[in-house]
Amino acid sequence: MKRLRITVEGVAYEVTVEELDGADGAPAVAPASVAPVAAAAPAVRPAAPVAAAPAAPVVAAGPGSVPSPLAGTVVSVEVSAGQTVGAGDTLLVLEAMKMNTVIGAPNGGTVDAVHVTPGATVTEGQVLVTLS
Repeated sequence: MKRLRITVEGVAYEVTVEELDGADGAPAVAPASVAPVAAAAPAVRPAAPVAAAPAAPVVAAGPGSVPSPLAGTVVSVEVSAGQTVGAGDTLLVLEAMKMNTVIGAPNGGTVDAVHVTPGATVTEGQVLVTLS
């Protein structure tokens, strides 16, 4: 029998392990009783809660609105108000589930307003940019 300490997801457990084969290959004798496994105090403290990213303000959709195709976090904004863009030009980048999604201009025009900032969380359908 060996006593071991095993840590799973930051929680340490002290366990007793039975060796089934001895050093010479012969089976070891099983003990008459086995003590239950007892959980020890956590080896590490849980991390402090992380503050949620600020939500971007919601703007009513209208002509020239570019809505978010998914819920996520704004990684970067590549345009600014007054800038001229062509169809397909990158407006901004969203991250959702560890994947980046490039949001392109649906058509050419001028950026009237950018309604989000990097780090903001957005919902599906929320207006990100307004073009004219």
